Amino acid sequence: MNAPAPCRPPADLQFPIYLDYGATTPVDPQVARVMCDFLTDKFGNAASSSHPFGWEARRAVDHARAQVAALVGAQANEIIWTSGATESNNLALKGCAHALRARGRGKHLITVATEHKAVLDTMHTLEKAGFEVSYLQPGADGLITPEQFRAALRDDTLLASVMYVNNEIGVIQPIAELGRLCAERGVVFHVDAVQAAGKIAIDLAQLPVDLMSFSAHKVYGPKGIGALYVRTNPDLKLEAQIDGGGHENGMRSGTLATHQIVGMGEAFALAGQLLQEEGLRIRSLRDRLWAGLADLPGVQLNGSAEQRVPHNLNVSFPPTRYGTLASQLLGIAVSAGSACNSAASAPSFVLLAIGRSPEVARNAVRFSLGRGTTEAEIDYVVAAVRQVLACELATALPA
Repeated sequence: MNAPAPCRPPADLQFPIYLDYGATTPVDPQVARVMCDFLTDKFGNAASSSHPFGWEARRAVDHARAQVAALVGAQANEIIWTSGATESNNLALKGCAHALRARGRGKHLITVATEHKAVLDTMHTLEKAGFEVSYLQPGADGLITPEQFRAALRDDTLLASVMYVNNEIGVIQPIAELGRLCAERGVVFHVDAVQAAGKIAIDLAQLPVDLMSFSAHKVYGPKGIGALYVRTNPDLKLEAQIDGGGHENGMRSGTLATHQIVGMGEAFALAGQLLQEEGLRIRSLRDRLWAGLADLPGVQLNGSAEQRVPHNLNVSFPPTRYGTLASQLLGIAVSAGSACNSAASAPSFVLLAIGRSPEVARNAVRFSLGRGTTEAEIDYVVAAVRQVLACELATALPA
């Protein structure tokens, strides 16, 4: 028996359909235009301080720094450029942990079992260096509670790291409450905000957060560029992870990629302009998608239904005889987990951590919506999913 034929897309629908914005986003044309100038005519090195080419690059870098800071309520001098969120997380965690331990501040770290691999693997490396790490287990909704977090704090806790928005299931952790607990105990608080920036409002002038990681390519900017927010605090010191010329206040050496930096700045500025309008539109599309799937037999939403970003819908479907549902949605770009783990055959560790069975976790689909998503695309995806499952149900019925 052959697998069911896929739905035929309407003639006016652009095909294939992209619903994997959680993995990466296309560079916005406005961002690309700004970047191109700094690949050709404006090619100076921002560290060249003796001529106009370098001055121009330095002004562009500083402007982009201010644009990134403006989106998240930070000061421009608190933004450190990196090659992306993975480096930002490594610099924040390793740099802070080693610097604080050298000052006799302790050796205990706290994180969550559902963090991105860039945090979890960094924590494992720190364990090998003699640190002790508590991995908090979230509830079935994917969230940890302030009470749970408070109970994990120890007298020798020096650093905690909690992701703002989970990259697989889209839930929003109670960052403000957790940050206040850290501030009360003198614990440095790091937040991976890669999936939060440009999706929800962030105000670091109010949030009790010391370190926060960002990436451009999740916000319609280029790949290969990110930033780390480092709160202005004389007691907050990071041990550099890259040696060299002492760029970025001695925290991250290396020639600045001006074209990527201006791209990130423009992408963050554009995200700020569109934040409210885009969020409402995408929420409407996400709700439309869920309304079309929720009544299907065996369908299960993963993560809190309320405490989540509009851009994410993670759903487990019943297994089919032809493999996972994701493998049968031909012409529709979705993922079975995060981009960093999508090649693995093992079930999502995030879904296992919130209590899903291996079978339920293995049959999950992450639909992530974005700036280019349309109603027509959502309606086609709903029809395609329903057709696959209807055929499966029909073939399972006795003759």
